[in-house]
Amino acid sequence: MSNPQVSIIVPTYNESQNILGMLRSIRESIPSGVSTETIVVDDNSPDGTGRIVDDYISSLKKMAEGTIDVIHRTAKNGLSSAILNGIQRARGETIVVMDSDFSHPPQIIPKLIEALRQCELAVASRYIAGGGIRDWPTKRRLMSKFATMVAKRGLGIKTRDPMSGFFAFKRSIINGLSFDALGYKLLLEILVKTKDIRIKEIPYTFEERRSGSSKLDRGIMIDYFRSVWRLYRHGRTNTADERRTSVRFFSKAARFFTVGASGFVVNYAVSLLFTAGLADFWYVHASVFGIIASISSNFVLNKIWTFEDRDFGRRRTLSQYGKFAMFSSLGALVQLGMVFWLVDSHGVTYPLALILAIATAAFSNFVLNKKLTFKENLWD
Repeated sequence: MSNPQVSIIVPTYNESQNILGMLRSIRESIPSGVSTETIVVDDNSPDGTGRIVDDYISSLKKMAEGTIDVIHRTAKNGLSSAILNGIQRARGETIVVMDSDFSHPPQIIPKLIEALRQCELAVASRYIAGGGIRDWPTKRRLMSKFATMVAKRGLGIKTRDPMSGFFAFKRSIINGLSFDALGYKLLLEILVKTKDIRIKEIPYTFEERRSGSSKLDRGIMIDYFRSVWRLYRHGRTNTADERRTSVRFFSKAARFFTVGASGFVVNYAVSLLFTAGLADFWYVHASVFGIIASISSNFVLNKIWTFEDRDFGRRRTLSQYGKFAMFSSLGALVQLGMVFWLVDSHGVTYPLALILAIATAAFSNFVLNKKLTFKENLWD
């Protein structure tokens, strides 16, 4: 049997009320002369969606327009992962991805297929002229707009609707790509990781599902932002080692300041402990103990996490610790001077003065330690 021209991937989870109507609608929408296969990828739906598809397939002897297949997954492993499983099974050179709840009208499929005559990726778009959203509450609209803005601004994507879950592409554009399959928007990964492809957006109206409940929850939103962060760090290249220089710099700076925040907690807690806990020390002396404790904890965390240095040879580690302590001490002198100046000269409360002083020293510590302690180029 010859391979179909088009493979339509339909991931499902608890879509027993929609799936048969969707499969029939897809079948009716395919233009004559176009051979297709529809692949349902079911994430072990408790409502029996996969079994319903099996029974439907058994009742169909042969369809001239296409065939139906079903992949039974043993757990709920996420939408992007399900789509990738479907792509692996697909035999067509054109891949269409869509939801199973009628929010993506099957009548748009022929337009997506036709658009691929002029491009490599066709996106069904809600946010171009002729597109829209029907029956969404204000909260859901705002969430969608915000997520779209994050993708476009954060990842530099020009496509108007990068959050669309309804799209078609030529299989060749993903050859050799590696996907994280995190979250529920595989289109984002394709947009970021493919280069020099032609993209066309086709307007459509998104409709709220006819039956069942939305799968959008807090976990999905968290996965989305994790995915955006990974894609941002990817730097629009196909390997993490080739990330943009600015991405590497700010990624390490973010780690350094995160470690600094933990050091701030150590510094602050130890300093206060020596002024009101273990002993009634003068606040300047108490700050010295806080500084020593935070320098030590910061060194270990930065060596392992920020600069990914796993060499703990004695000589190397002691040398690095000495430099780290020296450069951190420069910041510490600034911190002590600012604390004394703010408290004694301006009457600022000690806790507030401590916050301001630690924040002032943070950036210089990062630059000096990156360049001189861990021997990295400044902007790498």
